[in-house]
Amino acid sequence: MDVAFARRQSRGAGTGGNYFPRDGEPGAQKNELPPHRQQHWCLGAVNAAFVARMEDVLAVYERPYDARFPVVCFDERPCVLHGQPVEPLAPVPAQPAVGKQPAKAGRPRRESNTYVRQGTACLLAAFEPGTGQRLVEVSARRTGADYCRFMQQLAAHYPQAEKIVLMQDNLNTHTDAVFYQHLPAAEARVLAARFEVHYTPKNASWLNMVELERSAIARQCLHQRIPTQDELTAHVAACVAERNAARATVKWQFTLEKARVKLDRHYRKIRAANLPD
Repeated sequence: MDVAFARRQSRGAGTGGNYFPRDGEPGAQKNELPPHRQQHWCLGAVNAAFVARMEDVLAVYERPYDARFPVVCFDERPCVLHGQPVEPLAPVPAQPAVGKQPAKAGRPRRESNTYVRQGTACLLAAFEPGTGQRLVEVSARRTGADYCRFMQQLAAHYPQAEKIVLMQDNLNTHTDAVFYQHLPAAEARVLAARFEVHYTPKNASWLNMVELERSAIARQCLHQRIPTQDELTAHVAACVAERNAARATVKWQFTLEKARVKLDRHYRKIRAANLPD
């Protein structure tokens, strides 16, 4: 660990940027790296395989929009269904002032902090950044059969497309082999031919734009307790309809040029490791 970097990060965390020696340890510095300070990152091992896939993803994003070859980002998200053991107390509106009586403050909706876990569900989401449209299904599971069914729906959603440029991660069910497991060979071949598949690098799902879309849907309709799959489907459908009508999309800013600048030391390290002695 870079000690100088750690020191910079720890300053201001309850010490005012100063360091104090521990009792009985002259010269020692207290809280040089406070345990409550954390840093998180989601960049995997930046090797040649990572760079190759990253550049492939970014090159796809830089293609001009073409309705014959729509770029569609796909991913899945598990959801937990929560029941309400105690009925929430409805909000009480504020009462208007009458004569000289002061108005009473309104009371917000209140609910118990306990809940009942009622199973799980999964969101299968496809997002086309070029048009700001998305297709989302609530499924009980996310097996190969569910992936196959959703890809059939996605293909039917783009009847005029010559190829659907599909961006997805490396989950073991995300392959055309699944089509052959659940469809007759002729149908599987036709379905596989509809897609031009690109994969994000391992441990780099942040390169998939649909991650941002999933986050937006979660903030809008998954912040509440939803007890059943039918209710979850209704909430998600309303959210998706609203976002499709608004053509909400993503302004992607991480380009090939920026990646090569930002990760220049990794590029140089990869080349240096493969230069002849």
